[in-house]
Amino acid sequence: MPASFTSASPLRLGTRGSPLALVQANEVARRLRAVHGLEEEAVEIVPITTSGDREQVRPLAEIGGKGLFAVELETALHEGEIHLAVHSMKDVETVLHEAFEIIAMLPREDTRDAWLSPVADHPRDLPHGAVVGTASLRRGAQIKAMRPDVKIVNFRGNVQTRIDKLAAGDVQGTLLALAGLKRLGLEDRATCLLDAPEMIAAVGQGAIGIEIRKDADDVREVVAALNDTDTSVCVSCERAMLAELDGTCRTPIGGHAVLIPGNRIRLTAVLLAEDGSQAFRFEDDAPVVDALALGTRAGRALRDEAGEDFVANMG
Repeated sequence: MPASFTSASPLRLGTRGSPLALVQANEVARRLRAVHGLEEEAVEIVPITTSGDREQVRPLAEIGGKGLFAVELETALHEGEIHLAVHSMKDVETVLHEAFEIIAMLPREDTRDAWLSPVADHPRDLPHGAVVGTASLRRGAQIKAMRPDVKIVNFRGNVQTRIDKLAAGDVQGTLLALAGLKRLGLEDRATCLLDAPEMIAAVGQGAIGIEIRKDADDVREVVAALNDTDTSVCVSCERAMLAELDGTCRTPIGGHAVLIPGNRIRLTAVLLAEDGSQAFRFEDDAPVVDALALGTRAGRALRDEAGEDFVANMG
């Protein structure tokens, strides 16, 4: 570790203040200390309340999108209040501001979505007209594709808040990322796990990313040691697909890339109508060196299949 980062002048990690975000930031801090042989006080966690955390009622699509979970963190980066920002990669905007970059990703956790319900072992088993709570258009659209009669309602808040709302009977079911449940030690709350093709994960789901200023060479040297190449390749492939579609949280899109034998990468993706009435799918593989090209090709294929009218109405 460069001498500039010590207990007297620590490396400052910016993070959202939710319990899950703090667990993720602490994992980054733990790995930094282990890799560089640091004392506890040489890495400091700085919780920052974001716009997305303050507004817990309206859907994200109405108030500015998933970037609201990063804008204050990036402001703190720009102003030098923190040296790096820790993000859930599924919350990171498709295109970053030119001053910043994702320099490392930790090894990816399980990407599947978990179904939680006191009344149905699987979304297919819900009573007719049941209410499912989710803030994700992607999850809502895929549930509607499975069960068109189900009503989807906006359901925001941190993990425990949503679990509590479910227990209180506000809805009959909800979905959460298994990765978050596992990191919080709550995976036993899952009623079942949903996998492709019936539920394709969000781009970047299960991955923790670390963002820095491009001009921060001293921080780059420190943080780059944490990068998991396999995770970076897969998430970059997914994000290339999303960029081609100009996807935002206003668009129901799923994308999941995995490495397969033969030094290849497979991408499964879906683009949906919000009400689940239409679903356009892509699945193919390519050499790992062509991961970004595969993502771009997937985005173009989905655009072509959906048609320009559908694409023009996205978001």
